[in-house]
Amino acid sequence: MVQSTLIYRYDALPLCGSVDDNNDPALLDQKKKCKILISRITPNSEPQATVESGPYNIHYLIVNSIIYLSICEKSYPRKLAFSYLEEISNEFQHSHGQEALSSSARPFGFSSFDNFLSKTKKIYQDQRAQSNLDKLNNDLADVKKVMTKNIEDLLYRGDSLDKMSDLSSSLKSDSLKYRKRAQRINLEALIRQYIPIVGAGLIFVFIIWYKFL
Repeated sequence: MVQSTLIYRYDALPLCGSVDDNNDPALLDQKKKCKILISRITPNSEPQATVESGPYNIHYLIVNSIIYLSICEKSYPRKLAFSYLEEISNEFQHSHGQEALSSSARPFGFSSFDNFLSKTKKIYQDQRAQSNLDKLNNDLADVKKVMTKNIEDLLYRGDSLDKMSDLSSSLKSDSLKYRKRAQRINLEALIRQYIPIVGAGLIFVFIIWYKFL
């Protein structure tokens, strides 16, 4: 189930958060990790990702420089988690989008949005509800390609949330290999094309040379 929801601006200004009844120390620890996670998000970060953190998954969605995060139990379907975040982002953008980006915005200055968070969270709690089953079956909510990272790798091993970060080095290597292979193939093609001509020319020169000795 969804345990907690946080909304931050891109510059790490907290805008709003759900009022959680669960004061479990483990959940409070996840909220602290969310704050660190937000500090690691850059302009090159994936717009949505899942970060595995112990018994929880932290899902985030970035829309118009605002970061929406949900802390969910690992068993909670990712499709529902991102559908939940998308619904929250749509409503927040509609209600407070421009105001939240203004320089006059204050920390947790949008607490009035807590009510919508609470109502929406309740709707998404029951995975067996028909509305949620429909979302799970919706192909538009496909999250198979959403980046998944481990919180320990992000916080302590210098891993990155950047787009295609896992593939960048291998792509460069593959590109270099492809370039060298293409050059070799082109050279072999030139050799095959001109060897008969060069051979015929040498034979002709040899015949002329032999006749006029």
